[in-house]
Amino acid sequence: QPKLVESGGGLVQAGGSLELSCVVSGRSSQNYALGWFRQAPGKEREFVAAINKHGTGTEYAAPVKGRFTISRDDARNTVSLHMVTLKPEDAAVYYCAAVPVGWGTDTIFLRPQEYDYWGQGTQVTVSS
Repeated sequence: QPKLVESGGGLVQAGGSLELSCVVSGRSSQNYALGWFRQAPGKEREFVAAINKHGTGTEYAAPVKGRFTISRDDARNTVSLHMVTLKPEDAAVYYCAAVPVGWGTDTIFLRPQEYDYWGQGTQVTVSS
């Protein structure tokens, strides 16, 4: 069973940038499709971005499209989320997630219930 550990959260002013990272340990990240989700206080966990197993396809939630970029580096067992032009409504705990997929699978998973493994989350706070 893999372990996912996020880092890179913090306090940033509106309009600023942050890069979140998630390290997958215990098994190579090559075995997984990966995603980022977020949860603000009092709200449901929501999809942010996802990337398929081979890194050939990505999907983004509408509110972040054009501002966030997901990428993966399987040599470092890492998935990253580069965030620019941050808005106060982006403030949340951000979670990375992984789901094991077969070698030939290039599915991008968008729903939290499709993921098997989760990190503990990293807080992103955006001041206005």
